[in-house]
Amino acid sequence: MRFEHIDLFPDAEKTYLKAYLCDDMPNFNNRRKAILILPGGGYSGVCDDREGDAVARGFLAAGINTFVLKYSVKPYANDFRPQIQALASIKYIRENAEHFSIDPDYVFTVGFSAGGHLAGSTGVFWKHPKIAEALGDISNEICRPTGMILSYPVITSGEFAHRGSFLNLCGKDDATDEEMAAYSLENFVDSETPPAFLWHTFADTCVPVENSLLMASALRENGVPFELHIYPEGRHGMSLATPEVSGGDDTKTHEHNRTWFPLVLQWIETVKPTKHYD
Repeated sequence: MRFEHIDLFPDAEKTYLKAYLCDDMPNFNNRRKAILILPGGGYSGVCDDREGDAVARGFLAAGINTFVLKYSVKPYANDFRPQIQALASIKYIRENAEHFSIDPDYVFTVGFSAGGHLAGSTGVFWKHPKIAEALGDISNEICRPTGMILSYPVITSGEFAHRGSFLNLCGKDDATDEEMAAYSLENFVDSETPPAFLWHTFADTCVPVENSLLMASALRENGVPFELHIYPEGRHGMSLATPEVSGGDDTKTHEHNRTWFPLVLQWIETVKPTKHYD
C-alpha cells in the first residue's frame, strides 16, 4: 500500500489530490478500478475528512484504488473552479493509469452533500465550454466518469435548494435565481450523462430528499440508468454511517444506512464503460 500527495493545482490554495493505492498482490488483478472522492462542506471553506479519508480506506479495502480531492471552496468556489479541478483530476488519473495501477476504463466519482453536487457535475458538465477552455480539450471525453455515486447530494437551485452551496458557487451572497440555475444539475442531464447510484434519507432536513428525486427523474427522462436508495431515517452527513466517522454523534451512526456501501460496491461491478482509453 502506498500514498501519494499530488499538487495538481499549485496555484489553488489548499487544493490537492491524495492517492490511496495498492499495487502488486499475488493472484490479484492489478488493473484495479479507481474512484475519485469529493467530500462535502457546502463549498463553504472546508472539505469534510469524514467524507474523504475514511471513505477512501473503505474503497481501498474493497480493492479499488482511491483518490481524494481537496477542491477550491469559498471564496474560490466560483467560476466553475471546483468542477474544473474535479474533471482535471479524472483526466490526470486516466493519463497516469499505469503509474496508479488502475484500469482507465473504470474511473468513478463519489461525492457527499456539496461533494455530491461536484460528483454530479463531473457527469453533466464534462462537455461544458469552461471545462474545454481550461483543460485544452475540445471533446473532454477523457474527463467523463464511468459512473457517479451521489450521496445525499446537493442537486437543485430551485424550491428544495441548499442555497448556501449555490451562493458559494456563484461567488456572491446576492446571486439571482438565474445565476444559481447555471449550477442546477437536473437541468443539464442528457443522454451522455454517465450512470448513477444515488442514496439519501427521507429525514434529511439540510438537503431535502427531493434533490435526489429530481436527479433521478432527470436521468430517467434521458434514458440514463441509475440506482436509487431512500432510507427512512438518518440525518444529513452520515458518510459511511459507522461509529468510526460519527465523531461521537450517535445520530450519524445507523446500521441500516450502512448498507449503501456494500450496495454501491455491487453496483460498480454492473457498470460497463462506454469508451476504452488504452
